[in-house]
Amino acid sequence: MVRAMLGQAFGLSNSEINDRLNIKTFITQGDRELSGSLAKIGGKGLFTKEIEWALLHGEADIAIHSMKDMPAQMPDGLVIAAIPTREDPRDAFVCDIAGLPWELPKGSVFGTSSVRRRAQVLNRRPDLKIVPLRGNVGSRLQKLEAGEVDAMLLAEAGLKRLNKSEIRRTVLEPEEMLPAVSQGVLCVQMRSDDSRLHLVTKALACAITGLTSATERAFLTHLDGSCQTPIAGLATLEGKRLFFRAQLLSLDGQEALSLSEALTLGTDTTEERLEKAAEFGIKIAESIYNAAPASIQKLVRAA
Repeated sequence: MVRAMLGQAFGLSNSEINDRLNIKTFITQGDRELSGSLAKIGGKGLFTKEIEWALLHGEADIAIHSMKDMPAQMPDGLVIAAIPTREDPRDAFVCDIAGLPWELPKGSVFGTSSVRRRAQVLNRRPDLKIVPLRGNVGSRLQKLEAGEVDAMLLAEAGLKRLNKSEIRRTVLEPEEMLPAVSQGVLCVQMRSDDSRLHLVTKALACAITGLTSATERAFLTHLDGSCQTPIAGLATLEGKRLFFRAQLLSLDGQEALSLSEALTLGTDTTEERLEKAAEFGIKIAESIYNAAPASIQKLVRAA
């Protein structure tokens, strides 16, 4: 997808794209270790370290990540070159026996390895049995078809990018299930000294997604959130109004705290707007942490 966007931006034909923009794939630690949850095998950097090593050592010039996978700090010498337009950030409920997670029969088996999804589901349905579910979309769907689980949640962004229109699902509005921070956002990463950096930035960067992502990333970074903490958050921009909704939960979902705030942005420069967006994210992180019960504060501090 990113290669196609670059090709279009620079007016390359399909043959020129294939010749000049080669794709090299990497199997990361997060791809290899599919047993158990991400929290148990480390959380931060599981899907980025091998790719960042390739960038730093000249084996790759441009790296594409899911922003959800990006640690707060990146290695010296690397920068975020661009944040393209965001895909649908919502969660999709995939199930043959119910239209919503809350409509599942008592004791149904729900598959997820996301501590955020686990906590949000248990918050409303503590009777459900949660089992780990890792792997790509195809392997997860196979487990559903085989009856290993009764239901699951997938990122709608992933289903759209894979053109999985045939998969029956219910897309959950943020008011019903707040998504993970940066869900649906891509991160284009390059070496800071690459002379082509500004060209990639100009070709791929989306100003709106960059602004909302700055809020979400600052919020998560200030909380030092990881795969071990049930944190949800979504920033949206409507005209000059930047809205942010956040949620913190206990691991078992029995305690939950939500917060929603808005910020009016003026006619500042792009850099000033990004700075204000980040400050907004930090402000909300502090507010929700201070209002959280001691058990959730302890969980955040331990991450």
